[in-house]
Amino acid sequence: MKITRQQVTDFLILNLGTVLITIGIYFFKFPNNFSIGGVSGIAVVAGHYTTVLSTTMLNNIINIALLAVGFVVLGRGFGFMTAYSTILMSVLLQVLEIVWPMTEPFTDQPFLELMFAVMLPSIGSAMIFNIGGSNGGTEIIAMIFKKYTSVNIGTALMACDLVISLAACVAFGMETGLFSLLGLILKAFLIDYVIESINLCKYFTIVCQDPVGICRYINTELGHSATVVQAKGAYSGLQKYLVLVIVRKFEAVQLRRTVKQLDPTAFMMITNTSEIIGKGFRGNE
Repeated sequence: MKITRQQVTDFLILNLGTVLITIGIYFFKFPNNFSIGGVSGIAVVAGHYTTVLSTTMLNNIINIALLAVGFVVLGRGFGFMTAYSTILMSVLLQVLEIVWPMTEPFTDQPFLELMFAVMLPSIGSAMIFNIGGSNGGTEIIAMIFKKYTSVNIGTALMACDLVISLAACVAFGMETGLFSLLGLILKAFLIDYVIESINLCKYFTIVCQDPVGICRYINTELGHSATVVQAKGAYSGLQKYLVLVIVRKFEAVQLRRTVKQLDPTAFMMITNTSEIIGKGFRGNE
């Protein structure tokens, strides 16, 4: 089977996202006892009540157990990326525990540590979600709920994470518990924001008198197509053309500059969009 360039890119993104999640969990969540949902949150709380196994070991055992349950209940369609990310994370956590033992947090600033505990896993998770993958954990529980009940997968996941974060209040006191709840809220917003930022494109509506030069530049230089619509000026009554095109962020500056050079009288409306489905964009790949 031929491996495409996109598959290689997705595999690299999967690895990078998993590494970011692992760093955030091991260096910032575990030492501060932040229980920001997920399997890592369960491991943090469970680790408080046992000295037999380390938090890292508990995290890995729960992750692998959930992965096995996922394969049994959800079948082989469960997903290679989820399995790979889960196993890679478990291996990396175990290696870090041996190579770089963390007996205390890096700093005495819990809010600063919370930012990294939320930011790194959120960016990593967003990268993985964006390529259609998952890093397993409590998402497997939510997927099982979705299969056998009418509960929405997002609602099930949020409820599960909320219970885990509230457990930190009992295990570690209100301060750590409140930090964990704050982290859970920030994570929910940050993942959505990162996914939108990754996919952010610019939608141009260009009002011009001659669309030929502009469309030629869009086709040949940017490698995109465009839609041309005939229009009429409401005040002048002159015939105009609307050129509708979506380009990536780094292409937007080039297009804006070129349009002004080709037609100084052109009128441009530029808006942000992050949901593009069609040829030339991820939704069609």
